Amino acid sequence: MRMTRRRAAVLGSPIAHSLSPVLHRAAYAELGLDDWTYERFEVDEAGLAEFLAGRTAEWAGLSLTMPLKRAVIPLLDEVSETAASVEAVNTVVFGADGRRRGDNTDIPGMVAALRERGVEKVDSAAVLGAGATASSALAALAQVCAGEVVAYVRSEERAAEMREWGRRLGVAVRTADWADAHRALGAPLVITTTPAGATDALAAAVPAAPGILFDVLYEPWPTTLAARWSTGGGAVVGGLDLLVHQAVLQVEQMTGRAGAPLAAMRAAGEAALAAR
Repeated sequence: MRMTRRRAAVLGSPIAHSLSPVLHRAAYAELGLDDWTYERFEVDEAGLAEFLAGRTAEWAGLSLTMPLKRAVIPLLDEVSETAASVEAVNTVVFGADGRRRGDNTDIPGMVAALRERGVEKVDSAAVLGAGATASSALAALAQVCAGEVVAYVRSEERAAEMREWGRRLGVAVRTADWADAHRALGAPLVITTTPAGATDALAAAVPAAPGILFDVLYEPWPTTLAARWSTGGGAVVGGLDLLVHQAVLQVEQMTGRAGAPLAAMRAAGEAALAAR
């Protein structure tokens, strides 16, 4: 017998800023899933196990943001190879058998966002920043970049982490000091994974003929660097592109239906950001 209601949500801390409810609800409306709801819950690492234990059979899945992407792994029954490769889960699907299955849609979401802009392969790339998003960027570059990736970081500890991620993911990673980050902008593909404002000072160093910039931020948008990049004629992939593409994959996994409406989800995200 078909349930009359299905539930999904995004968890994290802080979570009030999340666009995920806007994107998923837009998908449900387009797909005619009137009996589906998507909420947001403020949940930190300490409260995650209790939250998961309280999910009833009407729950289809969860989206996870920081600081839960690694904390959730011990609480799952299965973890996909993609998620295991970077030790980060952003998607949990509850099976009919009650099992909790974890996946990472950020990595294929990055690849899909680049391919939407015509980026299939590049000879080399640069990554600005380190951490969980940077490791996902390296995993995406394992599919997109044919040569060396230079990671610009602020400490030797971070540099060592990025080199280790490169080793694990099969990516040739060379690290460089953040003081030389302006040199990154000459790469065919530049991926910035840093907090808001961290790359503003680099805008003056954008080359005359910039390549492709993938800036994972979506608010504020455009960033100073992205705006200067566009003015110089370079292609820019933004954080909303990533957010929408990874959400498409989440919707498909949670609902079991292929063909989540990318255009409708992007339009809803753009409208929500414009209203802020």
